Amino acid sequence: MAKKASKSKPKATSTKKKNPFKISKKNKIILGSLLVLFSIALFFSFVSFYFTWEHDQSLLTEFKNRNEEAKNLLNKFGASISHFFVYKGFGIATLIIPFLLCLTGIYMFLGLDKKGLAKKWIWGLLFLVWFSIAFGFFAVESPLLGGLVGYEMNDFLQDYTGKIGVLLLLVFGLIFILVRLFDVTPEGVAEFFKSKRNELSADFKRSKPSDNPENIDDEITVSNEDGAQVLVDTYTHKEEIPHLAKDEDEFKVTVPKEEEEELAMEVEQIVEEPEEIDILASKLVDDFGEFDPTLELGNYKFPTIDLLDAHGVSGGITINQEELEENKDKIVETLKNYKIGIAQIKATIGPTVTLYEIVPDAGIRISKIKNLEDDIALSLAALGIRIIAPIPGKGTIGIEVPNKNATVVSMRSVIASSKFQKAEMELPIAFGKTISNETFVVDLAKMPHLLMAGATGQGKSVGLNAVLTSLLYKKHPAEVKFILVDPKKVELTLYNKIERHFLAKLPDSEEAIITDNTKVINTLNSLCIEMDNRYELLKLAMVRNLKEYNTKFKARKLNPNDGHKYLPYIVLVIDEFADLIMTAGKEVETPIARLAQLARAIGIHLIVATQRPSVNVITGIIKANFPARIAFRVTSKIDSRTILDAQGADQLIGRGDMLYTQGNDVTRIQCAFVDTPEVAKITEYIGSQRAYPEAHELPEYVGEDSGTSVDYDIEDRDKMFREAAEVIVIAQQGSASLIQRKLKLGYNRAGRIIDQLEAAGIVGAFEGSKARQVLIPDMASLQQLLDNEGL
Repeated sequence: MAKKASKSKPKATSTKKKNPFKISKKNKIILGSLLVLFSIALFFSFVSFYFTWEHDQSLLTEFKNRNEEAKNLLNKFGASISHFFVYKGFGIATLIIPFLLCLTGIYMFLGLDKKGLAKKWIWGLLFLVWFSIAFGFFAVESPLLGGLVGYEMNDFLQDYTGKIGVLLLLVFGLIFILVRLFDVTPEGVAEFFKSKRNELSADFKRSKPSDNPENIDDEITVSNEDGAQVLVDTYTHKEEIPHLAKDEDEFKVTVPKEEEEELAMEVEQIVEEPEEIDILASKLVDDFGEFDPTLELGNYKFPTIDLLDAHGVSGGITINQEELEENKDKIVETLKNYKIGIAQIKATIGPTVTLYEIVPDAGIRISKIKNLEDDIALSLAALGIRIIAPIPGKGTIGIEVPNKNATVVSMRSVIASSKFQKAEMELPIAFGKTISNETFVVDLAKMPHLLMAGATGQGKSVGLNAVLTSLLYKKHPAEVKFILVDPKKVELTLYNKIERHFLAKLPDSEEAIITDNTKVINTLNSLCIEMDNRYELLKLAMVRNLKEYNTKFKARKLNPNDGHKYLPYIVLVIDEFADLIMTAGKEVETPIARLAQLARAIGIHLIVATQRPSVNVITGIIKANFPARIAFRVTSKIDSRTILDAQGADQLIGRGDMLYTQGNDVTRIQCAFVDTPEVAKITEYIGSQRAYPEAHELPEYVGEDSGTSVDYDIEDRDKMFREAAEVIVIAQQGSASLIQRKLKLGYNRAGRIIDQLEAAGIVGAFEGSKARQVLIPDMASLQQLLDNEGL
C-alpha cells in the first residue's frame, strides 16, 4: 500500500502544466501601452482623414513610393488605414474602435480584472453597427458619415423592407440600447419631464414681476428748458410726437364762394346726366389738380440710405480664381470617371454660390448627370450642391456650388441699386441678389400673395424684415398699410413705433401688432368685411382692380359723397402661421383662404411665414392661392416638396440662402441681411415725424359666436333653454357641441342657446377654441337664478 501511495504522488504533480497563452505582467504592461498608443494614432488618423481624404485618395496606390507624402497626420499609413476603416468601413462610427482598443490597453497596463471588458466590446461593436446604419440612412448626401458598410447595409435592407422598415429597425435598436444599457423606462422618462416642469414652474413663480403700478406707466413727465412739463414716450424716449392740426386747415384747398356754388350746381347736373362726369372731372383737375393722397402728410420724409449698414462690404464680390479652377477641375474629373465628357464649362459667381454651367458631349443623357449629385458633392467636399438639369431657357446643365467664403448681401446695397430705385411697381420688394449677383426685385401686387417657409434660424424673420423695409423705403404712409400678426410676440415689436403712419388695426384696439389669437380671428374677419366693402366700391366705380379705382379717384371721376375714397394697399403679415393653425384651426384657415382667393383685386395682399411647412398647416386651398413661394433651408425633401412642389430647399446652406418661385422657374437668391438695430433706426426715423391722429382703422367686427352684442329677452329664449342650462351646469363645460349631443339638437339651435346662456350669466364669453367658462357652480345656484327670473 505504501508503494502504491508513493507511486501515485509523482502522477499528481505531473498533471500541473504551465499555460502557454498566459502573458506575464511585464508583457501585459508592454502590450497595454502599445494598444493605448496605437489607439491614439488611429484616433488622429481617423479625425484627420475627414480633412485630408480628398488629397490623399490619389496616393493610396503609391504607398510604396517614398517620395509621395500624404496630408494625413500619420502620413501614408494613416491615409491607408483610415480609408479602409472609415471609407470602406463604418464611417464616423469607426472612432469607437480606437476607444475600445484604448480601454483594452488600459486594462492590460494596470492589470485590471477583464471580466467586464468583453461586455464593453459587445456593446461597442453594437454601437458601431447601429451608428453606421443610422448615418447611412439619415446622411445619404454625406457618404463619409456612414461609410461603405452603412451605405450597403441600408441599400440591402431597403430592398426588402423599404425606408420605413429601416427606420423602424433603427428605432427598435435605439430602444434596445436605451433599455438594456442605460436602464431607461417609460416611468423614468415621465418622472424626468415632470421634475423639469416643476422646476420651470417654480422659476416662473420666483421671476413673476411685482404689481407695482409704477412699473407699468406708459408715459413719464419731464420738464423742458422753459420749465413746462412735456410727456415723453417711454418706448422711444422722445417727446410726444405732434398730431395733425385738429382743424387741418393747412391741408384744405379753399374755393371761392361763387365757384363753390357753381360746383354744387354742376354736381347736381351730374346726377341727372352721367355722361357729363368726364367733362366735370377734367374741369376739376384743371382747376385744382389731381387728388393727392399724400397731401395730409405732405412733409413726410422717406428713410435715408444712411440708416442701413454696409456690413463690412464696400465693393463687389471677391473672386477666388484658385477655388474656381479647383472646382472646375474636380467637376470635370468626377464626370470623366463616369465616362461623361464635357464640351464646355463656365462659371457665374454669386455672393454665396457659384453656378458652373456645363455643356455635355452629344449623346449624354441628362438624367445620368442628375443622378451624380452626391458624387459631385463628395468630390467637392461641399454642402448644398444643387444640379439644375437643364437650366430653363438655356442648353446647359447647372451645378450650384457654395463658395468657401460667402459674401454678406446687405440691405443697403440692395436698396441703393438702380433696379430697386427705378422700379415702376405698385409694391416693390427687394429680396436680395441672385446667383449672377443681380438685385432681385419683384412686385407684391402681382404675386399676389407670398408663402414663406423654412426651418428655425434659416432666415425667415430677416426675410420678413427685408419685405417690410423695402416697402417703407418706397411707399408713402397714405399708399400702404400693414397688419402685423406676431404670435411669438418678439419678432415684429419694433414696428410699434410707426403705428400711426403705416399700421392698421381694429377700432378700440390697444396694441397695433396682434399677438392674441382671438384678436387675430377678429382681425381676419374684419379684413374680409373690408374686402367686401372695397368690392362694392369697385362695382359702383365700374372698374376691375384697385389700381384702376385709385387712378379714377385721383382724376376726380368718383364722388366722395357716394362713399368713394382713396384706398391704400393693405399687406397682412403673419409671422408664424403653424401656431395659429394649432390653436385656432378653421377659425383662422377659413378667412385666410377667403382672402387668398378674392383679395388680390382690391389691394389686400398676404405674406404668411411658417417654420413647419407640413400639409396640415399649408393646406391645398392655401397652396393653390399662394403661387409665389419662398423656401429657406428645410430639414427634409418632403418639406421642400410641400412648399415648392419640388426638391432643392433641403440642399440649401442656410443663413439667408433661399429659393423663390412664382409658379414656374425656381430662382436661388441670397436674402438681403437687415439687422434688428437697422430696423430700429428706420422705424424711429419714421416714428419721429408728423403722423396721422390714429392708426388706420379696419371695419368693426363682432364674432358671431361671442354673444356679447346680443341681449335676449326671456320671452325669446328657446323652449329647451332650461334643459340646456342643467346639462351645462352638471357637466361644468360650456360648449354648443355638448348641448348638441345631450339634447339631440342642430348646431345653429345649439349656438343660439349658448348665446342665450351667456346673456343670462350662466356661461362666460367666447374664448376661441376653448370651452366657455361655466359661471354657475351647482344645480342649487342655477335653480335660484332661474327662480329670480321667474322661470
